[in-house]
Amino acid sequence: MKKLIIPKLSQEVDRNNLELLADYLQQQPAQQINVINWRNFPYCPEISFRIMYDDEAFFLRYDVNEKYIRARADKNNGSVWLDSCLEFFLSPEGNDVYYNLEMNCIGTKLLALGKPDAGLEHANDEILSRIVCRSSLGNVPFEEKKGDFNWNLVVIIPFSSYWEHNIKPVSGLKMKGNFYKCGDELSESHFVSWNEIKTETPSFHQPRFFGELVLG
Repeated sequence: MKKLIIPKLSQEVDRNNLELLADYLQQQPAQQINVINWRNFPYCPEISFRIMYDDEAFFLRYDVNEKYIRARADKNNGSVWLDSCLEFFLSPEGNDVYYNLEMNCIGTKLLALGKPDAGLEHANDEILSRIVCRSSLGNVPFEEKKGDFNWNLVVIIPFSSYWEHNIKPVSGLKMKGNFYKCGDELSESHFVSWNEIKTETPSFHQPRFFGELVLG
């Protein structure tokens, strides 16, 4: 199981200026999403992420280089995983209860709470509106394109978005989570993770295979 120490954002950074925030995050050490868990899906785009936090939110930047991009989903809680999609799953208590945040390459969002034997409960519009996404590809939907695409996604995830938990972000707090890249309906389907998943078929909803996340 991988372990990631998440550094705290400097108080001098203006979290409301997404351009400056994106540049600041890019200067931080990068983590790779490069684990191919299923042989039938060998394609692995180049994907890295950087994550930080402050007293109110996570700050996340993904950088991607891939051959195909697509963004059909334009409504929140839609089928974003069928597009070129990035995901961050978090278990605040390090157990089988987790939140899955999924975003396609134009920042259309899906957020749900998963519990054992209870399925998924999707976030309402008010909760989703708290999460800010900025994509270098803009926010207009498009059909699949083939080429050599470099793009990034910057996300601000307030702790209040995790509506059933009262996260108090203190140094040393331990949680669990995983980071993913997928594209179920792209010409070259892929399902890549940060921490290894040991299942027979593609499945990201696997809290037993989350890595350890510690606030620095």
